[in-house]
Amino acid sequence: MDTRGTAVIDGEMTDRGAALLILHGKAAKRHDVRQAVHGARDAGFPIDVRVTWEPGHAASFAEEGTRAGYGVVFAGGGDGTVNEVVAGMIRGAADASASPSLGVLPLGTANDLARACEIPLDPDAALRLALARPSTMVDVGQANGRPFINVATGGFGTQVTVATPPELKRVLGSAAYFLTGLTHFTSLKPEHGRFSGPGFAWEGTFLVLAVGNGRQAGGGRKLCPEAMLDDGLLDVRLLPLLPKEDVPDALRALLHDGLAGIRVVGARVPWLELETEERLQVNLNGEPLQGTRFRFEALPRRIPMRTPEGCPLVR
Repeated sequence: MDTRGTAVIDGEMTDRGAALLILHGKAAKRHDVRQAVHGARDAGFPIDVRVTWEPGHAASFAEEGTRAGYGVVFAGGGDGTVNEVVAGMIRGAADASASPSLGVLPLGTANDLARACEIPLDPDAALRLALARPSTMVDVGQANGRPFINVATGGFGTQVTVATPPELKRVLGSAAYFLTGLTHFTSLKPEHGRFSGPGFAWEGTFLVLAVGNGRQAGGGRKLCPEAMLDDGLLDVRLLPLLPKEDVPDALRALLHDGLAGIRVVGARVPWLELETEERLQVNLNGEPLQGTRFRFEALPRRIPMRTPEGCPLVR
């Protein structure tokens, strides 16, 4: 397949590989998405579209598109779709030099990665931005060999994400996570773990674990406020077990503002190992991972990504 193309985007002539848009099935009928794709095509930029209808489709399409030589692979959906697309891109390219650029078309409920990167939520603006901007090399996180682009969470944050019904997210958007969290205080289950990384060691009982390549999750909660996408490090944040009387206020603050304003255990490390006494579920942007031993690591500058000028998550 010849996927090279010349296009005029915002008045500038570009010569880049054609784009593949991997579109979540729920967004396929959105009129604004169709208009954005037609507008880009009218400008002369070739865009192929693949629509997913079950888990795993986005990763498969992204792997196929990577091997086919597309210049840009768009993740059209929420944070889970973005994560799947990144996983497929990594499977399809042996290293960064063989990888297409990641574009994000934020069409989900929370769109945490897009919001943190200041990618427009309007489909036309997001598409045009990614087609016109140069690529930035960004890191990809990995947990037990499984990639994640944004934040891996464990403890209370994961419990809230798993417990939030899809119907509630459709009605309330990211506020659904907040409501679910408020109703799950009484079922909170602390975890005990041993953590180790370069220059960092901690053992104890914790309520929340966040390992961030990106900064926010769960509908705008800033769990890893110092994370950068291109520094080769993961921002690790742990909320230790608190006195019983302090837990409600701390978790309300977590659900409202994230971990930025709470006293936590933190480190910025290229890798982190965790061992727990009981099975822990970690959420990788919507993909569950369970076990008692985990290794998190940053894959430095693993894929190119189209980010807006002045993106807060890149240097």
